Amino acid sequence: MTQFTVGLGCDRGVLLETLREAAQAALAAAGAHAGQVVAAASITLKQDEAALLALAAENGWPLHFYEAQELAAVEVPHPSETVRRYTGTPSVSEAAALLAAGPDTPMTALVVEKHKLKGADGRNATVSIARKQP
Repeated sequence: MTQFTVGLGCDRGVLLETLREAAQAALAAAGAHAGQVVAAASITLKQDEAALLALAAENGWPLHFYEAQELAAVEVPHPSETVRRYTGTPSVSEAAALLAAGPDTPMTALVVEKHKLKGADGRNATVSIARKQP
């Protein structure tokens, strides 16, 4: 069974429902299910983000956090200057998914690139999914 890692990015104060909806849509796009996810990851700025912690807990996903400079060192298909302005890295979800997938995971391992959703709460969530490296 193929294993995946999920990279998560979101606006501060995003509702769990918004993040959950974004994750479910990204998993569906990958033809995957939550049980195939072996890790979730984000930026250390989000270590206290309630929805992120709750989503990982409800799915039983180990959650990893990376520093902005670690994420910035990862080559991604969709870097964003807006994200860099707010976080210090041009990518959170794509880079976090790749880092969680294993050392030197190439961007070609991304099966879902930067799936964005603006929730009913008016806040944004971004989910990327990578194939776990053997």
